Amino acid sequence: MDQKKVIPYGRQIISSADIDSVVEVLHSDYLTQGENVPYFEKAVVDYVKANFGVATNSATSALHIACLALEVGPGDTVWTSANTFVASANCAVYCGAEIDFIDIDRHTNNISVDSLQEKLIEAKKINALPKVVIPVHFSGHPCDMNSIKKLSDEYGFKIIEDASHAIGASYGPNKIGNCKYSDITVFSFHPVKIITTGEGGMAVTNETILSERMNRHRSHGITSDYQYMKPRPEGEIWNYQQIDIGHNYRMTDIQAALGLSQLKSLDKFIERRHEIARRYDEAFSNLPLLLPTQCFDSYSSYHIYIVRIREILCRKTQRQVYDALKSAGIGINLHYIPVYRHPFYEEKGFKKGYCPEAELYYKETITLPIHPSLNNKQQDYIIYNVINILK
Repeated sequence: MDQKKVIPYGRQIISSADIDSVVEVLHSDYLTQGENVPYFEKAVVDYVKANFGVATNSATSALHIACLALEVGPGDTVWTSANTFVASANCAVYCGAEIDFIDIDRHTNNISVDSLQEKLIEAKKINALPKVVIPVHFSGHPCDMNSIKKLSDEYGFKIIEDASHAIGASYGPNKIGNCKYSDITVFSFHPVKIITTGEGGMAVTNETILSERMNRHRSHGITSDYQYMKPRPEGEIWNYQQIDIGHNYRMTDIQAALGLSQLKSLDKFIERRHEIARRYDEAFSNLPLLLPTQCFDSYSSYHIYIVRIREILCRKTQRQVYDALKSAGIGINLHYIPVYRHPFYEEKGFKKGYCPEAELYYKETITLPIHPSLNNKQQDYIIYNVINILK
């Protein structure tokens, strides 16, 4: 391998058809607020079997408007996984709400249902139950949504699925995003995700009122629907009104055209990710590593492939393995530092040791490259280096 060129941990695939779809929009009359955004929204909801889709300029924006649609605000609390990107927590802070974190399951690295239940029992005693819980389908492996929904029914919280890693994944017979177990599901279309719109996201839901609220919140709080508009003096032209404080979170037609084209390759992209994961599993089966676990009733999108360094057995620290792979030109990463360990959240009072499993995971994890453009030669080079370093 040419070590001057780093193998990225994630990378988009852009085909000639993708390029043509974008060029077609560039030659059209509308670069934004044209027909491609609603076409893309419909294509995604048809794929996941939801009712409504609201495309945004990022998954972070989609998480924010999802919280706003559920009327999260000052005095409320939102809970999410300690093992996630900061956006899963920031969306609540944007709304003026408090945020808290749930520890993870040692085997799946997703939110621990047992920890969630224990936390709910204690919160109920002091009248401090969350308004919303945001489970994260980490690395594309679905959470145990049936159990989380049962707790939602018992304790009265709403659910936003953060499926930024998980478009194309399935929980049981259903695609993630069908919202059978949640109020809203959010997808990401960042370039390292399963499909891309450059930047972009989408919130999907089955509830009309949530869809209407999210549509307003993504576009300045403006509506042209007369059932929501206030009466104005006769003779004045009011073809739209701002009725809420909203944001400019809209997706462009350029992005949507790319997303529509990419969506056609979604299942093929995930099949290739599974092929890469299987090759890693076979190569590393006898190494002192903990490998990703898939539940028997789920189908992962394999957004990322994570190994955990069992330091006692391999006699190498996480840092030694990380530095050696970096030096070999392999673009590894770390997903994730527990959110509450970041200085911003430490200033809110969170301290080291708050979620022990998430912190143990953080000290052991390394993310290896996995994306459809990773060829077998590149993967063999990665495998060779991992084996050689651990020996």
